[in-house]
Amino acid sequence: MSDAQWHKSTYSGGSHQNCVEVAEGAAETLVRDTRHREHGHLSFSNPAWTGFLSSIKTGR
Repeated sequence: MSDAQWHKSTYSGGSHQNCVEVAEGAAETLVRDTRHREHGHLSFSNPAWTGFLSSIKTGR
């Protein structure tokens, strides 16, 4: 996703120390550390990302 539009994740909370940024595309979601953008990003299929968020919300 070379044209990724990054934004701070709503799941990062109010802290500016432990933030992640996400970029959602048609087929994948990219995730990176806000403070260390130069280290790259992780890529997840949208179903995998949705499943991950669902697991967090339910406490698994």
